[in-house]
Amino acid sequence: MRRLSPYFFKIVLSFMVVATLSFAPGNVHLAKADEDPFKLPGNFNGSFGIFTEYIFRGITQSDEHPAIQGSFDWSHDKGFYLGVWGSNVDFGDGDQANTEFDWYGGVTREYYGVAIDLGFVYYTYPGANDVLNYDFFEYKVGLGYELSMVALSASVNYSPEYFGGTGDATYMSFDADAPLLQGVGLTAHLGRQWITDSAAFGIGAVDPTRDYLDWSVGLTYSTNGFDLSLQYIDTDLSTSDIADGAEGTAVFGITKSF
Repeated sequence: MRRLSPYFFKIVLSFMVVATLSFAPGNVHLAKADEDPFKLPGNFNGSFGIFTEYIFRGITQSDEHPAIQGSFDWSHDKGFYLGVWGSNVDFGDGDQANTEFDWYGGVTREYYGVAIDLGFVYYTYPGANDVLNYDFFEYKVGLGYELSMVALSASVNYSPEYFGGTGDATYMSFDADAPLLQGVGLTAHLGRQWITDSAAFGIGAVDPTRDYLDWSVGLTYSTNGFDLSLQYIDTDLSTSDIADGAEGTAVFGITKSF
């Protein structure tokens, strides 16, 4: 097993400090609208989680190492939302990129029971050399519909210039969430990623026009204010397509929302 870098532990400590301050009793009065005449419109919430690995669209982003992740979000009753999500990363690029911060926003509306989500995501990797072209922007269109026993959703993300300067890319995904027992849920995901320059992305050694599928199935469990998750994640990529990360992986996580 590879030795975790000291930078990883700095990230852990930073997230722990933020989480501690967020739960501190001295901050509780800020949540009471009656006592704060300058309270901003909308609602604020966040999360803090620890995962055995960070996998994005079926491919490891943390070099098969654990990941510390957190988010902070604002939402409005009219459906508008903004937020930021962060995680440690390891691309084996000489430790140029150690963190990822995703900035997102949009608006949701519901018509005849169908939720429509129009938004954007800006993926940033502080510390990475500009020539790597890691930062990229995506537009998102999502749909959601809840049945009596399952919640269904689908989305399309489009980037005019994808990660690593690999040209325009489109990602389509389908998700389902269903309750099984009290506090226990079942999740399923299927996605397909199209990339213009697959060779530059690292999966087009055999076929430069290679696109790929990713999928996952998992269980969730909520208890004592914590959300536990266990997912099995895989792709249709082989070792001839990508050197690392072609195998299916089980990822366990613990998340606390506030």
